[in-house]
Amino acid sequence: MIDQTPLFAKLDRDAVLAETVEQLCAQDACEASWHRISRDQPLPSLDALTEVVGLLRAVLFPGFFGPQDVSERTMPYYAGSALDRVVKLLSEQINRGYCFVCAKENRAPCSDCESRSEAVALEFIRKLPSVRELLAADVQAAFDGDPAAKSPGETIFCYPSIKALTNHRIAHQLHHLGVDIIPRIIAEMAHSDTGIDIHPGAHIGERFFIDHGTGTVIGETCVIGKNVRLYQGVTLGAKSFPKDDTGGRLVKGLARHPIVEDDVTVYAGATILGRVTIGQGAVIGGNVWVTQDVPAGARIVQARASEQLYISGAGI
Repeated sequence: MIDQTPLFAKLDRDAVLAETVEQLCAQDACEASWHRISRDQPLPSLDALTEVVGLLRAVLFPGFFGPQDVSERTMPYYAGSALDRVVKLLSEQINRGYCFVCAKENRAPCSDCESRSEAVALEFIRKLPSVRELLAADVQAAFDGDPAAKSPGETIFCYPSIKALTNHRIAHQLHHLGVDIIPRIIAEMAHSDTGIDIHPGAHIGERFFIDHGTGTVIGETCVIGKNVRLYQGVTLGAKSFPKDDTGGRLVKGLARHPIVEDDVTVYAGATILGRVTIGQGAVIGGNVWVTQDVPAGARIVQARASEQLYISGAGI
């Protein structure tokens, strides 16, 4: 005989909703999981920042993104309009970022947040020509470094490395200008899309290429030179996380990630931890674990696997 007992007792819909809403909105609700608007400023907007990055990508790579029919004649009109929109959106988001951090850290509110935010946004706009130069060199490095690439334009359209680096070059400039939280959000947009995790604080030189890219991690205090090439799954991370003497909290801001000098190649799955230096021209083989300095020109590889013959499975 089949048991017909209902799995759940019948509940009053309105009563359940009212009770749940009351609990979720209680004054002692978890502080870390929701944001109470303070100083009349809501949180930064993912939608607005997505639009900002999209407009910047179209200006940095005209014709590839944004209007496909843009020409030398029409480009100044489009770029001017796009950047005017970027200044408006980005100024607002920078201001929200300041207020978000001020509220969390109980800082005194500034008296000129809006004008300061616009000034920073305009200073960022002034950096865009140099950002484009870096990205153009990254594109050329991707084309030169991958025999499967048929043209530099293919790397712009298709390669996750170029997408992640575009976000990083933008985020790094904002980070350098002292913008709160916005650079990290922009970096995480690319992380979600590509699987490449680059902290906006990382300093990356020109002609940088991440082949394939998925699973690559580059930490906040990394310093990467020119003509460096990484493969998928490489970690440039921290070896340890020192704590303070009072509450056992992690000490922030220490230089704890690797320095990778010019012309280094790091193959898939390699893990390099701590404030170590990988010397110019060194090659780090796949799946190795590095926690000490590597001299210039060195080759670090796994121990060669032994070869043994098993007959009919004997010895396995």
